[in-house]
Amino acid sequence: MGSELGVNANSKAELSLTPVSIWWVCWTCVWTTVIAIGMVYLIIHRNSTPLRLRGIGLSLSAVILLHLYWISVQLGLLVGSLAPGDAEFWIMGTLLPCGIALFHASNSRFVHVANLQKRYTRPNSRLVGLPYGNTAFEPKGGKGLIDRFRRLDYTTKSLITVGFAMLLQIFLTASMYIISRKWHSSWGIPGTEVTGTAMEQKSEMGRGWEWWPGVFWQFFWSWIVAPIILWKSREIHDTQGWRVQTIGCAVASLHATPLWLIALYVPAMEVVNNYWLPAQWICLSIVFIEIFTVLLPCWEVFRHQSLHQETLDLIAEWESKQKSAPETKSLKSATATVESMMSGSVKTDVSDESVMSMPALEHVLDRDPASLQNFSALHDFSGENIAFLTSVAQWKSSLQDASDVEDEEDLKEMLQERYNSALSIYVEFVSPHAEFPINLCFQELSKLENIFEEPARIIYGDEPEMNAIAPFNIPSFSRLPSAMSSDGSEKDIHVTASVLRDRVWYWGDVPEEFVACGLGANVFDEAVKAVKYLVLTNTWPRFVRSRSNTCRLPGTTAGSGFDVELARAQHVN
Repeated sequence: MGSELGVNANSKAELSLTPVSIWWVCWTCVWTTVIAIGMVYLIIHRNSTPLRLRGIGLSLSAVILLHLYWISVQLGLLVGSLAPGDAEFWIMGTLLPCGIALFHASNSRFVHVANLQKRYTRPNSRLVGLPYGNTAFEPKGGKGLIDRFRRLDYTTKSLITVGFAMLLQIFLTASMYIISRKWHSSWGIPGTEVTGTAMEQKSEMGRGWEWWPGVFWQFFWSWIVAPIILWKSREIHDTQGWRVQTIGCAVASLHATPLWLIALYVPAMEVVNNYWLPAQWICLSIVFIEIFTVLLPCWEVFRHQSLHQETLDLIAEWESKQKSAPETKSLKSATATVESMMSGSVKTDVSDESVMSMPALEHVLDRDPASLQNFSALHDFSGENIAFLTSVAQWKSSLQDASDVEDEEDLKEMLQERYNSALSIYVEFVSPHAEFPINLCFQELSKLENIFEEPARIIYGDEPEMNAIAPFNIPSFSRLPSAMSSDGSEKDIHVTASVLRDRVWYWGDVPEEFVACGLGANVFDEAVKAVKYLVLTNTWPRFVRSRSNTCRLPGTTAGSGFDVELARAQHVN
């Protein structure tokens, strides 16, 4: 039977410089270099669209731990007889399960992000949860550890859960080491010691029930957690390669634990173990995990950059043609082409520069934003961008003309209403604490933060507790909304305090910067321009390509695929 590092009774305490061991050393150097280059590439492009939602910090940390374990196994045939008998036990009992735990925390974000993005397909239900922890729409709840844990964001909860799992695994590894006499004869459970020559003892140290907790998490993830994730993501078809990554890692990990056990305990595998160590069945799954976690995202970033550059070239070509053609004719051409694309009557491709233009995108946003909204939320995981554009457009169209207001008090009321409406848009889409904040440059983000961030924290979180002695002492609220007026009785005071979280408005002073932006009407103009350009060069090309692919399917129209996906998303939720 085999052992973790291929040691048997006939092994000698020296380096095993055989062709097989030399091959594994060379392979280790080559593959480690490839993975290191890939990780550096991902770190450099960490702000790229395919990587922003992935949480590469967790995934790369998992890859590092798994790869360190992988290296120890690849060098097993070379140095196995020289390594201490308990060295590989500690490596496998810590690096492997901790790496799998971090990988699980990273990979589970896929379904979480996809489910959160589905809310952008239902505009009336978007404000179900706001940032800042203590929202105006959710009660504060208790102050116990469990209540505090429930109020944490998904990433923090995942890290805490995984952290406890890693501590539990380290505790189990240490417990196995203490209670077993395989690695020490002076203490432990009688009957667990090993006897024989030094190599016979080392061979017996390389297998046994003490090793099972180290591989438990690999089995748990590949046979229980991964199938659950795949089942939950069966209706998700993203453009980021995230689902492909999840499927690839899950399928490539199924064989690891069963074949590891077979290689250790089936005598017929002894011949194979001379060339392929039992733990290398686990390492084979690690190689595929690294391919799908490091190399596939590198390819997605490269493909995204190629499509981005192709889009920029088409935009430049469109603008050059626009200079030589009348503006009206150019706009009519773009409008006609995009209407044909949306109706499915003409097969449109991303190589058509009239489609890859800002007028074409604006035409869809004005006339039929639902299809683009559904695609960006269900497939591109960037639904916040289209939702922000449509929300700002609806908000601006609903604004009352300031010239029609003559009374100064009415003008002040109108300005206050504008500010609160804009504040809700800021909280949902722009604030750094939003679930999916839109991607703005530092200057524009700082400008909007100066206007909205402090009132947002006062309204939606980080506000002081209600003063039980002086309940009217609520900072930054100059007066209550007319719909919640109080006659001063103690009962009404408490009713007002409880309702504030459901229909609270900011009644403090409106910032001068907001007033200077056309009485607030133009406060989001620069942000809208930035987001439109981001959509034009990222989501829009993939949307056009998907419409073209849908048109190629026999018996389908361009919109049918999106209608089916939207219906499925609404049914699931």
